[in-house]
Amino acid sequence: MARKELQKALEATDEIQLTVTGRKSGRPHSNPVWFVHKGDTLYLIPVRGSDSEWYKNVLAKPTIRLAAEGTEWTARARPVKDASRVREIVDALRAAHGADEVKRYYSKLDTAVEVALP
Repeated sequence: MARKELQKALEATDEIQLTVTGRKSGRPHSNPVWFVHKGDTLYLIPVRGSDSEWYKNVLAKPTIRLAAEGTEWTARARPVKDASRVREIVDALRAAHGADEVKRYYSKLDTAVEVALP
């Protein structure tokens, strides 16, 4: 996949499809997820923070699949647990999607996940 194609797909949407592997079942589980794109990195914030099932699955099995606008790629997710970095990412999410929308959908903002883009 060309970098330009990926960039175009991310610019065309506010939401990506995240597929993780179940930590107990080993089966794939997919969810739509809002993201923040900064440079060569995507940041994902679980709507229920560290209580979100997909986040727990990422901790156990960090290889994930992402899809946006017909483009798919596999990546390795890394948790962001540092409170100040999480706040920066949440602030960027609020700027991108609106503080009211983030407040409406996100119940716990204690962690994030970063994904280096290919």
